[in-house]
Amino acid sequence: MPSIDKIKTILVIGAGTMGHGITELAAIAGYKVYIADINSEIIKSGLEKIKWSLSKLHEKGSLKESVDSVMSRIIPVVNTDSQGNFTKDFENAIKDSDMFIEAIPERLDLKQNLFKFIDKNRKADAIMATNTSSLPITEIAAATSAPELVVGMHFFNPPPLMPLVEIIKGEKTSDETVSVTYQIAKNFGKQPVIVKKDVPGFIANRILARFLNTACWLAYKGFYSTLEIDSAVRYSLNFPMGAFELADYSGIDVFYFVNKAMTERGFKMKHCPLFEQKFNAKELGMKTGKGFYEYPKPGAYVRPQIPKELANKVDPVLLLAPAVNEGAWLLENDVATKEDIDKAVMLGLGWPKGLFEFADDFGIDKINTALKQLKDLLGDQDFEPTKMLKDMESKNELGRKTGKGFYEYKKIEEVSKKTILIKYEKPIAWIVLNRPNRLNAISPDMIKELGEALDELELNDDIRVLIITGAGRAFSAGADVTAFAGITPMQAAIFSKKFQELTLKMEFYAKPIIIAINGYALGGGLELSMSGDIRIASENALLGQPEINLGFIPGAGGTQRLPRLVGRGQSKLLIFTGDNISAKDAYALKLVDKVVPPERLEQEARDLALKISEKPPLALMAAKLAIEQGLESNIWAGLNLEANLFGLLFSTEDVAEGVTAFLEKKKPSFKGK
Repeated sequence: MPSIDKIKTILVIGAGTMGHGITELAAIAGYKVYIADINSEIIKSGLEKIKWSLSKLHEKGSLKESVDSVMSRIIPVVNTDSQGNFTKDFENAIKDSDMFIEAIPERLDLKQNLFKFIDKNRKADAIMATNTSSLPITEIAAATSAPELVVGMHFFNPPPLMPLVEIIKGEKTSDETVSVTYQIAKNFGKQPVIVKKDVPGFIANRILARFLNTACWLAYKGFYSTLEIDSAVRYSLNFPMGAFELADYSGIDVFYFVNKAMTERGFKMKHCPLFEQKFNAKELGMKTGKGFYEYPKPGAYVRPQIPKELANKVDPVLLLAPAVNEGAWLLENDVATKEDIDKAVMLGLGWPKGLFEFADDFGIDKINTALKQLKDLLGDQDFEPTKMLKDMESKNELGRKTGKGFYEYKKIEEVSKKTILIKYEKPIAWIVLNRPNRLNAISPDMIKELGEALDELELNDDIRVLIITGAGRAFSAGADVTAFAGITPMQAAIFSKKFQELTLKMEFYAKPIIIAINGYALGGGLELSMSGDIRIASENALLGQPEINLGFIPGAGGTQRLPRLVGRGQSKLLIFTGDNISAKDAYALKLVDKVVPPERLEQEARDLALKISEKPPLALMAAKLAIEQGLESNIWAGLNLEANLFGLLFSTEDVAEGVTAFLEKKKPSFKGK
């Protein structure tokens, strides 16, 4: 029976990209490591790369030993002779090893031949691991007399940097083998996940295949351009790369072969012709100088220019829904836990949050709607929602908005006031202007209730970010003119000052405020929105300062904040004419920071708020104060304030947490202390 205590020596077969990286990890972890390949030149190249990598780690101070000390634990072995037969040195290395990690080319016949030879010469309880990314563990294990000792150990490229390792259980792999391999991965400094069933593509590659294939089909059918899709992926989903950008970077041939291997072994997916066309044309991406994008020369990577303004052309739910569906299939078929699936996409694919976290944020009902829409658009049965997703929708387990989806959330509490609605969706809170029958016109009561709500939420440690929006078809159409009937000039000035106090409170608020502009944002409504930190507008929003048409001027900061945002001339144009402008024109003027389709406004605001809520509260407060006060003073005073706040933050626990998390490559948990 395999045991972690028995493993002292590891044999890595393959000195290429993956093999030398795995060897480096094993040697750093303190193991004696044999590195084997078909000739000494390949091994020499691998050793040179290991030494270079170790030197870089030593320079950064992250290597506890000297480079020479780590290198001394690595023993090179040529495993085949000129006739292609396994050598005696390789046989002896096998007999001396307690575990084997194979990292040779992705050909089943080569792997089976190798495992058959290892099986004949190994110690009785030596674990035989394969780094395959697409071949079944069970088929590789069939070449041995002890399939219970064969396990998948799928590293991600490059192994020294990528934290994820998928541990895959074949049909006959023992629990002990999985457990020991899991611990070895942890000893290597990795974060392993367990794939409990030997399905094609395991976790990360299955989910990535659904995502890329969907993006490809939408482009191939002409619904969206590759640029529009990549812009949505990069800027709406906040992925490290666009879908086609990633294909180019990793190699279109890599995805072509992996997807082909997966479907040949039962993965049901209708391949998008674009990938095959690029493959046949030898336009493989960065490595050939041309793929979906063009590069200066083969192998020279230059990040493609992807316009941010195209992001709103594509609904990100449409792109991600098939991946969520695949994740749900893995979960309902007990291939992996939801926690491991989420960990796999974050650590293996670099996604900013887990697959099921995305699903819960979007809403399971929206995921199912998107799958049905894709089925109508592309006519493919692959988009049928899984039973799990259908059941979740029928039980109203829609995610964050109902308090339960793949995960459970604190129930959203609502407090209804006379003119506003406060929703507590920890760690964020919503303030909804709630006079829809009056287009959320701002009255003295609303100003009072907004001020009180802001005060309460500012002291609430559970709330990190605020979102202010409007009920119905308006953010706010302005001040309630009926409240001005019969008032004196003095009373009007007092109203103006009270309103200005509210906007100043928002501008210098201790927490970030996101304004979600749905429909009209006119007069006082626009002035209120300009006091927030970030403005997201729906495509159908209309913005303006129409006070001049009624004989007066903006009175809640419009004559001051509007010029600061759009410039002197444009602000005069808007105020003098009283004309309304579209959200698109407001974005061009930098009056709003983002424009999205109406149906995505709430989700975009929530996603941004949740992202910001993960940042250190004290640093957010300091950054906001430095920006706002700096803009209202000269650069010398602003720089002095910045330096003082910068220094003060270094006395906080959050800085210690942030630095520690960065060094340990984990997600920080900021407390605001």
